[in-house]
Amino acid sequence: MAADTFSFLRATFYRWAQLAPQALPDVAEGVRVLAVGDLHVETYGTWRDVEGRLVWGVSDFDEACRVPFTLDLVRLATSAGLAAAEGHLNIDLKQACAAIMHGYAGSLRVGGRPLVLAENDRWLRKLASGRLRDPVAFWARMHALPSARGSLEPNLKAQLARRLPPEAAGVRFVRRRSGLGSLGRERLVAIADWQGSAIAHEAKAIAPSAWEWAHKDHASGRIYYADLAASAVRCPDPLAEVREGWLYRRLSPDSSRIELASLPTQRDEGRLLRAMGWEAGNIHLGTRGAGKAILADLERRKPAWLREAATKMGRLVRDDWQEWRAARKPS
Repeated sequence: MAADTFSFLRATFYRWAQLAPQALPDVAEGVRVLAVGDLHVETYGTWRDVEGRLVWGVSDFDEACRVPFTLDLVRLATSAGLAAAEGHLNIDLKQACAAIMHGYAGSLRVGGRPLVLAENDRWLRKLASGRLRDPVAFWARMHALPSARGSLEPNLKAQLARRLPPEAAGVRFVRRRSGLGSLGRERLVAIADWQGSAIAHEAKAIAPSAWEWAHKDHASGRIYYADLAASAVRCPDPLAEVREGWLYRRLSPDSSRIELASLPTQRDEGRLLRAMGWEAGNIHLGTRGAGKAILADLERRKPAWLREAATKMGRLVRDDWQEWRAARKPS
């Protein structure tokens, strides 16, 4: 997170939860939905649905919370602006906001549609098949992870082992670090050989959203991960499950988050951001009656509201990052 403002944004949702409602009082008055919360351009990934189809969409609901729909959009647009400023995307903020809103409103108008990368959205399937998702490279990284040592949550190994096929052999438990906002959360991965090839399942500790920490007066103490995954317009991963404060899921080259660095250099940034906006609409439609209410809300807002809000939050995040870096320097 010290590297740049985009990394800092990803790692500090708790600060966003504090700053955004104060900085954007008008924006924070939007229709409330069950939202992603920590939505940004690297919250997207792929998984396999119950029919084995490859699906693309938001793959991280760790910070799911009930907030105005606008805050998800502003955070997504802010992340696009910061990523572009640091050379990760080749699009300006005005174009990025227009693309996000085009996709988002389009999804709401038609009642949403999951982005299944089969006969539809083939361009996105090609984009999602980056070099870092090559099976050989993926499993080389997994096998290189250190074996789990030290104290573990009681029965965690047993819970993971029960998710593996009965014939799985050579089971090894390893530690994994991933993402930025969830670096402090415990992760345990069971890697095994099954029918001549590797498989892996992960358990990750989850907790109520940092939004609840920042707004204790309205905190419920509930973890909304499973609620959001079940309510959104979605073809879910049948092997993802939340139980007793842990997220259990399969890990594979096809079931993982997509980093901007792994995408092909030749890509249509606007089309990608439209898809990200569309998927945000899929998720917000999980709140009953939200579609029509949000479209009516958007009609009342001026055309440049998202760009203006993302510009303001981008400056605040940059100032916050610089202040944090200055405080870390030895005196």
